[in-house]
Amino acid sequence: MPQDFLTDIKTLRDRARKHIENGAVTEGYRGDRETVIRVLNEALATELVCVLRYKLHYFMAQGIHSQAVAAEFLEHAGEEQGHADQIASRIVQLGGKPNMNPEGLTSRSHSEYKEADSLVEMIKENLVAERIAIESYTEMARYFGDNDPTSRRLIESILAVEEEHADDLSSLLQTYDVPEKA
Repeated sequence: MPQDFLTDIKTLRDRARKHIENGAVTEGYRGDRETVIRVLNEALATELVCVLRYKLHYFMAQGIHSQAVAAEFLEHAGEEQGHADQIASRIVQLGGKPNMNPEGLTSRSHSEYKEADSLVEMIKENLVAERIAIESYTEMARYFGDNDPTSRRLIESILAVEEEHADDLSSLLQTYDVPEKA
């Protein structure tokens, strides 16, 4: 007879009553909570730095094409803020504390806070940051794997949006970074 993959109901009920103070984290959780919370706090810092950079670029965008590009920056800033909120919620679910302390924010972030002097430089800096997020979130998803499927799915959903952002910025770059003819 094949082994049942689901624990019997009585055992599930008994386990649910144990350590009730742990909320969503049950005995079946296989992740290293301390490490997961640290990694998620790095992702949180990355998202917050991205919000700040996109907002700066939104306000500083100037030039004939700035309105459309600034609108894209503002949209991305809003989505990055949503990601930060989702990550902070997950950290709390795991019994951690979201680290939103501005002191050390840029050192915890995977992406950099880079100002830029031109619209094209702004697009490039944001594209670099998205590419950093794509690589680091891909690694995070692999790390979480089956040990923390909820964090993995969260990061994978954010990763999909970061890939869209990179695609948007790449298209903007192709449109506005026209090489000068010699």
